[in-house]
Amino acid sequence: IFRAGMYLLSLYEKTLVMGILNITPDSFSDGGRYLSLEKALGQAKSMIDSGADIIDIGGESSRPGYEPVEAEEEIRRIIPVILALKRQVSVPISVDTWKSSVASAAIEAGASIINDVWGLRRDPRVADIASKTGSGLIMMFNATDPVFAPKSEDIVSDAVKYLTESIRTARNAGVKDDQMMIDPGIGFGVTTQESLLLIRS
Repeated sequence: IFRAGMYLLSLYEKTLVMGILNITPDSFSDGGRYLSLEKALGQAKSMIDSGADIIDIGGESSRPGYEPVEAEEEIRRIIPVILALKRQVSVPISVDTWKSSVASAAIEAGASIINDVWGLRRDPRVADIASKTGSGLIMMFNATDPVFAPKSEDIVSDAVKYLTESIRTARNAGVKDDQMMIDPGIGFGVTTQESLLLIRS
């Protein structure tokens, strides 16, 4: 069972599908397509109708060469969508952010999962938000910055070390094991071959 706020998600009955909704002008998959509240809600409902079990909302792109966004702008982009979506759908809402202030605002608005693409490296206080609110916490291995993830000849070992530290940070903040998920970070600073190794291992 994955605990995410008021939701208890079974991980054994079926594969859960996360629908990605980017409220950004520059994301690699759907940047600029859902900037209006009406279009964002329509896309979220369409994904749910197609079988999405979770809707993940992001206000800052993580594609290569992305433009960083201040927390205030990220909040401005995503909070209206989360508030409106929470009133209209029953599936859990996830917020794709590494910033604790954005995570806090999103959980307050109705999100139940924090999806941190930096695995608590850039802002460990995200773990405090998950602990305090009982939200789910997804921590990703991100090899795009050698400061946080120095690469060796063994990408699987690198990922294990990185994610072990992420889990330790979360536990030290009081996050329970059944609130945590780990993400191998396919394509984030790794080659196609390394991505395949991460999936296999």
